[in-house]
Amino acid sequence: MPPQDSRPIRAETTTPEGVRVVLFEDTWEGHILDASRHDELAAHLDAVLATVAAPDHRAPDPLPHREQFHKQDAGPSRWLKVVVDFADKPARIVTAYGHGHGKPPNEWIPP
Repeated sequence: MPPQDSRPIRAETTTPEGVRVVLFEDTWEGHILDASRHDELAAHLDAVLATVAAPDHRAPDPLPHREQFHKQDAGPSRWLKVVVDFADKPARIVTAYGHGHGKPPNEWIPP
């Protein structure tokens, strides 16, 4: 894989704390939209970015240096989940998908 800074960037946003987060073109097209994964997100790029910029819930990911961002009523299902890896600069979105049928993310207590 080429160095991350040479990969084409599809979109970018910032976390609520102002940390820059990018979505690489190959992650969007080759992983997230892959027909066997989450092609239902094709029309929801803005929702993916909004989930990182203004999440309704955040949680640590099981993998190190990663965090899960959740947004209600965004994207193709009740909840949109976006996982961001902060190990490199800039931080990067590694996956995104809709989940739940009205069920909130684990351990989330609404305000």
